[in-house]
Amino acid sequence: MKRLTAIILSMALLAVLLCGCKADNDNDDDSKLNVVTTIFPPYDFIRQIGGSNVNVSMLLKPGTESHNYDPTPQDIIKIQDADLFVYVGGESDEWVRDILEADDKQPKKVVALTDCVDTVQEDITTGMTVEEKSESDKTEYDEHVWTSPKNALTISRKLAEALGELDGKNKSVYEKNMLDYARDLSALDNDFCEAVSKAKNKMLIFADRFPMRYFADEYGLGYFAAFPGCSSDMEPSAATISFLINKVREKKIPVVFTIEFSNGKIADTICEATGAKKLEFHSCHNVSQKMFDDGATYISIMRNNLKNLKEALA
Repeated sequence: MKRLTAIILSMALLAVLLCGCKADNDNDDDSKLNVVTTIFPPYDFIRQIGGSNVNVSMLLKPGTESHNYDPTPQDIIKIQDADLFVYVGGESDEWVRDILEADDKQPKKVVALTDCVDTVQEDITTGMTVEEKSESDKTEYDEHVWTSPKNALTISRKLAEALGELDGKNKSVYEKNMLDYARDLSALDNDFCEAVSKAKNKMLIFADRFPMRYFADEYGLGYFAAFPGCSSDMEPSAATISFLINKVREKKIPVVFTIEFSNGKIADTICEATGAKKLEFHSCHNVSQKMFDDGATYISIMRNNLKNLKEALA
């Protein structure tokens, strides 16, 4: 997500104040909680837990690359009118802090995913192509905390608590839904553990950005990638491509991964040179319009990842 400059944000907030219009927050029933999330994972967690008692909307449009998102004035109105606003946190969400610190109407409750679990610094592994940084650049933390099913469970429980605090009348409903969802997430986690326990190879190659640090750490998997997880679009160096090709050959790795919305060109080059198979490992950051319309969920996406992971670990 692009950082908003103070000038752009000020103009957006001014537009909100001047428009004088009521937010279209898709809430056709005032008795339901109005929840706004920035990206797909918390959107799906909320709908699993909240059920029919919650109206939930996602600011990031399906099919949109999350790192290129900038909020519109209408998005800001939605945030301000929300009962619960859920965002990722971290450096890519600095624009959220500006909105929440403004002297305007605020959502009743705010949850940042990075506040729900322990975070780790963004990892720069050998061979990656990285952007040049100045000495004044702050330490960056990996924001893709939901990629570990165990973290997804912890985050979901925090969201269930938030819904119960906002809507005590239906607290027991949220608690029951959370119990059901916890069983599904725990089953997913157990299946990943079993797959890794049977693995011949425990090294992953991502010919792409690597937003799966929490996932890899959770299951004890090694990894090499072309770019860090929050890297902006750029061309990989020849040294990076050569390094990944050599790693695939050296460790006889059968699968090279790309992530969602990737053009796959780096993976194509590596696979052509090594005979490895190209597969997608979906970070769940966002989904395509077709996936959204077809009812994709965090669990359905991660179960497809599980199928592809088994091939990679063979």
